[in-house]
Amino acid sequence: MALRLALLDLGGVVYVGDSPLPGAVAAVRRLRDAGFAVRFLTNTTRKPHAAVLADLRVMGLNVAADELFTPSLAARQVITAHGYSPHLLVHPALRVDFDGLPEGGRRAVVVGDAGEYFTYDAMNAAFRELDDGAALLALANNRSFRDADGALSLDAGPYVAALTFASGVEPVVLGKPSGDFFGAALDSAGCAADEAFMVGDDVENDIGGALAVGLSGVLVRTGKYRPGDEGTIDPPPTAVVDDLAAAVNWALGG
Repeated sequence: MALRLALLDLGGVVYVGDSPLPGAVAAVRRLRDAGFAVRFLTNTTRKPHAAVLADLRVMGLNVAADELFTPSLAARQVITAHGYSPHLLVHPALRVDFDGLPEGGRRAVVVGDAGEYFTYDAMNAAFRELDDGAALLALANNRSFRDADGALSLDAGPYVAALTFASGVEPVVLGKPSGDFFGAALDSAGCAADEAFMVGDDVENDIGGALAVGLSGVLVRTGKYRPGDEGTIDPPPTAVVDDLAAAVNWALGG
């Protein structure tokens, strides 16, 4: 089947920090002009859904709310479906995405990228919830991300790993590489997996996750990409290109 849906990572693909990468905004416009549906799939968990949307619009991208898929919204759906009562280990800015959820059900520890709020006390409080029988919901399991200063910074994954090691509770990962996360984006556009491609800088979560559910996976050499990343997963990426503009060229046949 011909490709008709583009799934795009944000951090490291469309922007780094608060600045769009060169050519990225124009590349998204080219996709839309060519008739592609576009969905944005991010594991970013320091900002709520509305703030990410606002940032994209400031950068010149007119993104509808239902075109942006974030782990916090996926977590909210899981919490509601299972009747969980959330214990949040997230950045304070993200708490708004969990407003209004009921209390009183089985506890679920929700872990996002809390940044400087990953204190001993916060981690220990989450550990004690898990030790008492709480479920563990990981908004994302990324090892690192390309920070605004150009260097790599720790993401939520190492903290999820620490809680798993200490408690023995395996996490349910809600962002990429979760097949359900990709599936929700496909369903929103009415597309089959072989009609879509994912563009990302994270070979494990973006590309490996996409390939596992039948999508094409295009790895870009921006963001957290490091030379040789393409050789660390099997099957390998469908394509490896310099940036989002080159990924769009690939999708449009050159």
